[in-house]
Amino acid sequence: MGIVAGLDSSTESTRIVVCDADTGAVLRQGYAPHPPSAAEGDPQAWLMSLGEAAAGGLLEGVQAIGVSAQQHGLLTLDAGGVLVRPALLGNDKRAQPAAADLTDALGGRAAWAEAVGTVPQSAMSVAKLRWLARNEPESATRTAMLFQPHEWLVWQLLGRPARRTTDRGAASATGYWSAATGTWRPDLVELALGHPAALPDVLAPAEPAGHTPEGLLISAGTGETMAAAFGLGVGPGDAVISLGASGSVFAVHHQALTDPSGTITSFADATGMHLPVVHTLNAVRVLRGTAELLGLDLAGLSERALLSSWGSYGLVLLPYLEGERTPHLPHTAGTLAGLRRESMKPEHLARAAFEGMLCGLADALDVLRGRGVMVRRVFLLGAAAELPAVQALAPALFGTQVVVPQPADYAALGAARQAAWALGVQHGMLSPQEPPRWPQGAGQVFEPGEDLPSGQAVRQQYATVREQTHPGAFGQ
Repeated sequence: MGIVAGLDSSTESTRIVVCDADTGAVLRQGYAPHPPSAAEGDPQAWLMSLGEAAAGGLLEGVQAIGVSAQQHGLLTLDAGGVLVRPALLGNDKRAQPAAADLTDALGGRAAWAEAVGTVPQSAMSVAKLRWLARNEPESATRTAMLFQPHEWLVWQLLGRPARRTTDRGAASATGYWSAATGTWRPDLVELALGHPAALPDVLAPAEPAGHTPEGLLISAGTGETMAAAFGLGVGPGDAVISLGASGSVFAVHHQALTDPSGTITSFADATGMHLPVVHTLNAVRVLRGTAELLGLDLAGLSERALLSSWGSYGLVLLPYLEGERTPHLPHTAGTLAGLRRESMKPEHLARAAFEGMLCGLADALDVLRGRGVMVRRVFLLGAAAELPAVQALAPALFGTQVVVPQPADYAALGAARQAAWALGVQHGMLSPQEPPRWPQGAGQVFEPGEDLPSGQAVRQQYATVREQTHPGAFGQ
C-alpha cells in the first residue's frame, strides 16, 4: 500500500516511526524532546517538537499519518479557535477536589459509572473543567471548544478545518463520553463548566480525519494507552500491566463494563473493542522505597529478593504506601506483617516488596477476571519489567503466561498501524472491520510452570493479611 507514519506526542517528547503499510516494518524514526512541563503545557511547543522530529526528510514518501498523544490533557479554545490558556495536563492534581465535587453533584460514584463508565478523577477533562469554572471563571466563560492533545494536533495538521474530530478511545478518557452508548454527554460538560461547549465528532476506527492540503491522509488518531495497545497487537485474551510509580491493568474486551464502585474505568480502544482499566496507586514506588531503605538500587533489590524464597519467610507487605485505588482505601498506609526473628533479614524484606507489589497488581487483574474478562496472557510494560525478580515471580502470581516485550515506541507504532488501516480502506484493500495484520512485537515469554502452586500460596497468604487488616476491602 505504501508508506505510513505514526507520531506520538507524549508529555516528554515527540516520537515518529515511518513504516511499511503492508508489513509494519519500521523504515525510519525521529525524535525531539518537549520543554519540561508540570501541570500546564504550551501546545505550540508540541508543534515545534513535531517539526524537529520530522526534520531531514523523515516523512518523504509518506501517504498517511496517525497521531497518538498524551491522555487527559485539556485544551480550551474560544469561539475563534484561540487558546484561552495553557493546556492543563494529565499530571495536574489540582482538580482532585473538583472531581470529588462533581462526583457528589451527579449523585455519587455509581451514578457516574452508569453515565459514562468512569468516576471523575483529577486527571480527567471533566474535572479540569470544574476546576476551571471554580478557579478561573473568566477563562471558563471564554471557553467555547474543547480539545484533547491528539485532537488539537490533528486539527493543526489538517489546517484547522471547521470540522473537528476524535476517536472512541480518546473520547472515553474525557469523563463526558460513554463507551457503553457511544455518545457524548454534553450535559456533563455543562455540569462541570457551567455552560455548553462544542465537542468533536467521534470517528470510526478506520475513518480518516481528513486530508492535508497536500493530499496526505490523516487518520482518526487516539490516546496513548489505546495506541500502545494497538501497536503491541493485543487482542481478546490479552491483558497489559504497566509498571510505573503507580500501576495500571487493562484488557481487551468485547463490551463496556459498568462498575458501580468505580474501580473499573470503561475505556474504548482503537479498533472498535473496549479496554476496561483498573488502576493501582502503588507499583514501582514500593520497590524504590524498599531499595532506599536497604541502601540498594532496583537491580540490587532484585538480586537480594532472589536470595529469599516464596512467601518471604512469612513477611507480607501490603503496598498501600500512597493510599490505594484498588481496593478503594484512599486514606490508608502500607502494612508489613509477619515479622519474626528469622524473617528480619534484608533479602526477605526485598522479596516481600516484590511479592506485595505483584499481589496488588494481581488483585487488580482479578477485578477484571471477576467481571468475565478472559486473560490468557499478560504483557508486562515498564523498565521494572526487566528486573529478574519481577520476571521470576510474576507468572506464578498472575497465574498465566507473561510476555515482556522488547522496548519499542508502541504508541507511535499503533498510530502508524491506524494510518495504514485508514489508507487501506481508502484504497479498497482493507475492511473497515479488520485492521492490517502487522506482526506482534518480539519479547521474552515466561510461564508459571512448577512455581504456580507456590504463587497461589503467596496470593492466599497476602489475601489473608489484607482481609485481616482491611476487612471487606473488596466487598467480600
